[in-house]
Amino acid sequence: MKTALTIAGSDSSGGAGIQADIKTMTANGVFAMSAITALTAQNTTGVTAIFDTTPQFLAQQLDAVFTDIYPDAVKIGMVSSAPLIDTIAERLHFYGAKHIVVDPVMVATSGAKLLQDDAVQALTEKLLPLAEVLTPNIPEAEILSGMTITNAADMEAAARTISQRYGCAVLCKGGHQINDADDLLWRGGTGKWFKGKRIANPNTHGTGCTLSSAIASNLAKGYDLDTAVERAKAYISGCLSAMLDLGHGSGPMDHTFNLKGDFVRD
Repeated sequence: MKTALTIAGSDSSGGAGIQADIKTMTANGVFAMSAITALTAQNTTGVTAIFDTTPQFLAQQLDAVFTDIYPDAVKIGMVSSAPLIDTIAERLHFYGAKHIVVDPVMVATSGAKLLQDDAVQALTEKLLPLAEVLTPNIPEAEILSGMTITNAADMEAAARTISQRYGCAVLCKGGHQINDADDLLWRGGTGKWFKGKRIANPNTHGTGCTLSSAIASNLAKGYDLDTAVERAKAYISGCLSAMLDLGHGSGPMDHTFNLKGDFVRD
């Protein structure tokens, strides 16, 4: 069995963050491990509290994983402070981590900024150059490229800029009313569009976490990046199409929509 590590924050309501990552990795056939950057008190209506891990304890979690069950891929999600980002970058470099997928969680769906300015600088200087692929949404791609994105051509220009600046592939995710379900993968100077079908489901909590974890899972299994993205998009479409409806806000998806067996479906 191939293995994948998620480095992210915990979501107490189970729809996003570490919990979504582990469910996604399990559903995509890899053994999931985690290093937690923060505890959050949150549910489908919002985040009420965040308690950051210390850099020392985060390093100890990473050491424990890499020295025992070396991950075939690594997904990085919410990291809120520069010292934590510095720790992740240093440890991943030290262990020669491979197939690193960075979901640069910088802006909440509500538009709220999630990172302090020094954390954004640490992310761009230390972490992004280690990545095989970044998965920014439109607001995050605007921050990383320093450009305004209003259409498909803007997405291509921004993705090209980000890819050149940080030396990695970029999956610029549609949404925010721009190419709603179509994502653009830019790498090696060329772009490729992955068409998607818009699914009328208001419960989209954790879609970014889920997509990046599915990509990491497929890279861990040996798929090339194009195929990993294609499979991840198909998986997330299935999660949304299951139309799970939990909570009073933007609810979670059904990560186990395709999980079958004596212990799953009654």
